[in-house]
Amino acid sequence: MSQLETHINRINNKLQEVLKRYDALKKQSLQQTETIQVLTAEKKAQAQKIRLLEEQQYLLKSMAGKLDEKEKKSFEQALGKYIREIDKCIAMLSE
Repeated sequence: MSQLETHINRINNKLQEVLKRYDALKKQSLQQTETIQVLTAEKKAQAQKIRLLEEQQYLLKSMAGKLDEKEKKSFEQALGKYIREIDKCIAMLSE
């Protein structure tokens, strides 16, 4: 083999290695993207669950009469928010 053919073969081998690495990295990137999407969905579900548990805690404390001023104010704001949402729904239904 001539020196030129050897050089071409070496470049071709290196190119094949780079393509294999590119494919592996692309596959890894897709897997990481999927993992991120799953974790984001789990985080959102857990945040919603935390919010619901906090609301239940406020309800239990309010029923027992053990709310401090800060919790009472927060509870009243949450109730006000729900009442506004219900009013919006009623308004949309009456149209």
